[in-house]
Amino acid sequence: MKTSTTDKIKGAAHEAKGKIKEVVGKVVGNPGLQDRGTAEKTAGNVQRKVGDVKKVFGK
Repeated sequence: MKTSTTDKIKGAAHEAKGKIKEVVGKVVGNPGLQDRGTAEKTAGNVQRKVGDVKKVFGK
């Protein structure tokens, strides 16, 4: 599997996990968990974008 595809898959997984943590943190009233979820979601989005860039440049 190409590294661009791997980055996109891993990024999407991190985004999903981050979204779940964010929602659970909000529901249970845990701002720390909510913040960690937001950070993980953002990191996943960045990783997915890196995969897009790699695909454009053929890496």
